[in-house]
Amino acid sequence: SKIIPSLILYFCCNCVIMHFMKINENVKIKELTTMRLGGLARYVIELETVEDVEKAYLFAKEHQLPVFILGTGSNVIGKDEGFKGVILLNRIKGIRFIDELTIDAMGGELLDDLVAFTTEKNLSGIEALSAIPGTVGAAPVQNVGAYGQEIEQVLESVHAYDLKEEKYVTIKKEDMNLGYRQSIFNQGEDAGRYLIISMRIHLSHDRLTPPFYTSLQSYVEEHQITDFSPKSIREMVTEIRWSKLPKPEEMASSGSFFKNVYLDDQEAERLRSMNVPVWEGNKVPSGWLIDHAGLKGKSFYGMRVSEKAALILINESAQSYAHLKQAREEIVSIIEKKYGLTLKQEPVELE
Repeated sequence: SKIIPSLILYFCCNCVIMHFMKINENVKIKELTTMRLGGLARYVIELETVEDVEKAYLFAKEHQLPVFILGTGSNVIGKDEGFKGVILLNRIKGIRFIDELTIDAMGGELLDDLVAFTTEKNLSGIEALSAIPGTVGAAPVQNVGAYGQEIEQVLESVHAYDLKEEKYVTIKKEDMNLGYRQSIFNQGEDAGRYLIISMRIHLSHDRLTPPFYTSLQSYVEEHQITDFSPKSIREMVTEIRWSKLPKPEEMASSGSFFKNVYLDDQEAERLRSMNVPVWEGNKVPSGWLIDHAGLKGKSFYGMRVSEKAALILINESAQSYAHLKQAREEIVSIIEKKYGLTLKQEPVELE
């Protein structure tokens, strides 16, 4: 790849401040995503300031190219044909208090760094989201959640750039249509319309109390933990996650690959009659389905189902998206035949 310098001039107090926006050309998508698949991206722009956002969109508009917003690439799958547009990498940093319990975090911050910051301040609300790979800007998009907490529970609003209207906007939580791993940012006609510049959350001095999510509760009981401060919950969750999940820098993976399955009442009863666990809200854990179908540790076209967590697909030797697609389709087919349920992929595809 090569870098195309793009000079932006800011005028302040009779002086000129020069800022170079980094525009990279012909970049390998597999180097930007943790599954390590994908062809070339025509352009990649690193956003380091809020001012870069509008300039980058203008660059894409002038070249009549589509835009894709990317954080750490931990929940995105690249395709073999690459992307004939502009990938925007949100690298805008900053965390600040608005009041004692309200925080604005910039979209380029790592979510785990934000969790660390809040737990050090002894604030509760996102401690169970520890060790989730990805950026702050991606958290509302997916309505990120784990161990009983979701961003939706603390989210107040986001500040974003609206590509359609070409202006900065503030979007309140009630207007985001938040659901299980979805929002207006990744579903419906407005998907891809907004780049989230910052997220405002409201935390609490309260504490999480038992009983916890199953694996966390088991850890508490096994280790006889009685400290449920945000920092203690963070330490436990981090240890649990890394005991089961591959670290992206060590093994190519996109974390949880399949979404849990939600059923209507009739389907829920059918599954219960098959001794399948159906959780509150008629939710069936996809990891349980994959595990009990005997797929843990099995390899499909260079993709291996993790022995530790059946929801995880690890790219051991797959060289193309075509291999991933074949592996996905075979796993989905096996689950459909055994349980009559269709698994849906969680990571989005860059297209």
